[in-house]
Amino acid sequence: MKFEMIHENYNVSNLEKSLAFYEKALGLTEKRRMSGDGFIIVYVGNEENSFELELTWLEDHPQPYDLGECEFHLAFRTPDFEAAHRLHQEMDCICFENPAMGIYFITDPDGYWLEIVPVR
Repeated sequence: MKFEMIHENYNVSNLEKSLAFYEKALGLTEKRRMSGDGFIIVYVGNEENSFELELTWLEDHPQPYDLGECEFHLAFRTPDFEAAHRLHQEMDCICFENPAMGIYFITDPDGYWLEIVPVR
């Protein structure tokens, strides 16, 4: 039996701020949107693959999300690691660097950690 990973969900407190962050920081753009009574779901992605990040905004949850100890993350690989690092430094969103492993992490507006890895 085979399974294909298709998306991961992050709940966000400010959808427009999150969409702007993901586009600027990682080049992810809106692929499709669904809305209903009290919620909006936006799927973002890129042309590199079919995996998408699902950003969910809930009207009845205006407070920041409690992410616990944030012991989870989504990883992104880039062929231009140095340029990505410069951009993320300018955006002031780098939260942790591990030079020995050659990786670093950024945080989105809601505090989700995103790992940045070079092509090896």
